[in-house]
Amino acid sequence: MEQFCRGDERAFEILYARHAPPVLAFLVRMVRDSALAEDLLQTTFLSVVRARRRYQPGTTVRGWVFAIAANAGRDALRRRRARPDRLSTTGAPPDVPAQPEAAADPPAERAVRSALMHLPIDQREAVVLHKMHELSFEEVATALGITVGAAKVRAHRGYQRLRELLAPLGLEGLP
Repeated sequence: MEQFCRGDERAFEILYARHAPPVLAFLVRMVRDSALAEDLLQTTFLSVVRARRRYQPGTTVRGWVFAIAANAGRDALRRRRARPDRLSTTGAPPDVPAQPEAAADPPAERAVRSALMHLPIDQREAVVLHKMHELSFEEVATALGITVGAAKVRAHRGYQRLRELLAPLGLEGLP
């Protein structure tokens, strides 16, 4: 990141290659729309380019990039709520992403994914970043713009709610 901040454009390619896949996965889970998540990924990295002079050395790059992505995702969700929903001719919810790998998912993974969608967004973000993207609580806090303590509380409450949701399926030990 420091090389990129000094003007090394090749460093951006490395940053993108390293951080784009987990950021995209996070955005897909957050907005539940693959095409929108792809757009938000591009918006995120455009923001990284524009904000590189504001990057504070010593801040984890991963947490900083996830913070930008989380903000882009929240903005998109707010805009989506502000628009009236269009009626679907298929009856399928419009915000459920088409995931080619879904057919290969074991039932437990589908149950966890479904349970995640029942969490409040703040808890879902903390759980997904911490558990699925393996960010430390310090990185989760940076990504969400909250304190480390708040990140731990949100994740703990999310894990607790997931256990409650998954208990009837005998999956309460997963998260």
